[in-house]
Amino acid sequence: MDPAAPMCSAPTQTSCSSGCGASTPNRRVAIASAVVSSMETHAGDFASLLRAWQAQTGTTLPLFAPPTAANQQVEGLEVHGTTVIAVKFKGGVLNVGDRRATAANAVMYDRADKIIPLDDYTLIAIAGAYGRAMEVVRYLRHAFKYYARSQLQPMSLDGKLQEVSRVLASNLPNALSGIGLFIPILSAYDPDQDAGRIFFYDASGARFETPDYGAAGSGAERIRGVFDYIAKTKGAFSERPLEEVLHEAVLLLDIAADLDAATGGIDKVLPTARYVNREGVFEVPESTLREIVSTLRGG
Repeated sequence: MDPAAPMCSAPTQTSCSSGCGASTPNRRVAIASAVVSSMETHAGDFASLLRAWQAQTGTTLPLFAPPTAANQQVEGLEVHGTTVIAVKFKGGVLNVGDRRATAANAVMYDRADKIIPLDDYTLIAIAGAYGRAMEVVRYLRHAFKYYARSQLQPMSLDGKLQEVSRVLASNLPNALSGIGLFIPILSAYDPDQDAGRIFFYDASGARFETPDYGAAGSGAERIRGVFDYIAKTKGAFSERPLEEVLHEAVLLLDIAADLDAATGGIDKVLPTARYVNREGVFEVPESTLREIVSTLRGG
């Protein structure tokens, strides 16, 4: 056989420009056709599309993989993100998070981003298993975009909330096995109410809305009373301007870092701060955060 000639396995009827004539393997075309067919069948439902693709191709996607004995061995090595805070301000919602990621009692990374935009009007703050949380973030971004492109309209806020619940419920077997447990806080601007809204979840996907503030992670429990004190002495966060609420949120994170070893401070590495309002999602400039830290330190 001429080594330069293209090799063909079982022939299928198709055209080919590489010299096979009418006989060429057509697996990629078949898979692509199956995916297109699935897109039509599961219009708008990204999870259903992925499961259909997984069944057709035999590929196991990590997000939908069941727990195994092998991945249960990594529990002690799993990297965790710690404290994140969500507070309302007049016109939107502010999210602030430290940058520390830990594994057991070791600091693995001190520049982890735990406040992440999902789309133009939605933020998610993640605390817990960082690797699994980032898989979920990537999935949610694609799910929201897939729905918008296939249905020619953005997904509703209720749809986004249900999508988060569904992916957390699918992760429950892993969480019960001791791996992949994370707790998200979802913040969004709701155009129907012309207001920011905050939702938090448990590990099974149950959803709760908080009227003014929320926190998750190992430092959250330490500062719960401080939230109440600030709200009762200075008024509801939702009635105060962004500048004041940002100062309070950074102070709360600083207190959490003092009381919780897994929470990074605000001095060595500045926290992440993003907010969402009717104009979209915005990041607080580093210069503003440095000024707040300097004020807290008496500078």
